[in-house]
Amino acid sequence: MRWARVLAALLVLAFPARAETCRGTVHLTIDTGWMDRAEQIAEVMRRHGVKATLFLADERTWRGDTALSDSWAGFWRARAAEGHAFGSHTLRHWYFRGDVGERVRYVPWGAREGTTLDAAEMCAELRAVEDRLRAMTGRGLDPIWRAPGGRTTPNALRFAEQCGFRHIGWTANGFLGDELPSDRYPNRALVAQSLRAIRDGEVLVMHWGIRSREEKYADVFEELIVGLKARGFCFATLTEPTPRLVAEARR
Repeated sequence: MRWARVLAALLVLAFPARAETCRGTVHLTIDTGWMDRAEQIAEVMRRHGVKATLFLADERTWRGDTALSDSWAGFWRARAAEGHAFGSHTLRHWYFRGDVGERVRYVPWGAREGTTLDAAEMCAELRAVEDRLRAMTGRGLDPIWRAPGGRTTPNALRFAEQCGFRHIGWTANGFLGDELPSDRYPNRALVAQSLRAIRDGEVLVMHWGIRSREEKYADVFEELIVGLKARGFCFATLTEPTPRLVAEARR
C-alpha cells in the first residue's frame, strides 16, 4: 500500500541506519509459502542490508509451479549471493502428527492419513531440499531445519539430529502474523504489536507470501524493518555470529 511505503521512507530519513550502534539482535526467518510477494520482500531486505534465514520447501506457488522447481532457480541464486542462510522446511511441507514406534506420522495439511517415516526416510525428506538448492545455486543447506507449522515430535527431532539438522522454531514475540486473516488482524495492528513486543534475541517468522491473506503483509514489511532498526536492532542469520558477539570478540 502507498501509505506504508511513504511511512517507511519517512522513518528512514528520521532514523538513518547506524550499524555501529546496535543495541540488540533479531533473527528474521522466512518460510516459502505462496511466494507471491517474494521479489517485493527480497528488494526491501536488499535495500536495508538485512540478512535472513530462509527455510525452503517445495510448496505450490502462485505461478502454478513449486518453490524448488527450476523456474525459481534465479530467485534462490540471488538470495544465496546476498549471503542469506538456508535451512530445510521438508520437501513436501507435510505435518508431523505423532510417533508410531520407531516411525513418525507425516500427513498433508487438512488430511487425516498420510505416511510414516523412519529415520532414513526422514533424513531423505530433509536432504531432498538440499539436493534441489545445490542444483539451483551450487551451495547446500546450513545444518538447520524447521518443521511445517513448527510442529515436531520426539522422533522427528531425534531423526533430524541423527541426520545432522538442528530444529529452529521461533519466539512468541517473533510471530509476525502474516498468515493470519487480515480482516481480524490488519497489517497496521500486526506491525504495531511487533514493534512494541520484539526484544533482543527474538527469532521472527514470516513467509514469502500467504495465499489466503487478502491484505498482503509484504506491504508493511519495510515499515517493520525500519521500525526495528530505529529501535537499535541489527539483523543476523541464525548461522552467523551476532554483531554483539563480533564486537565483544574484538575487545
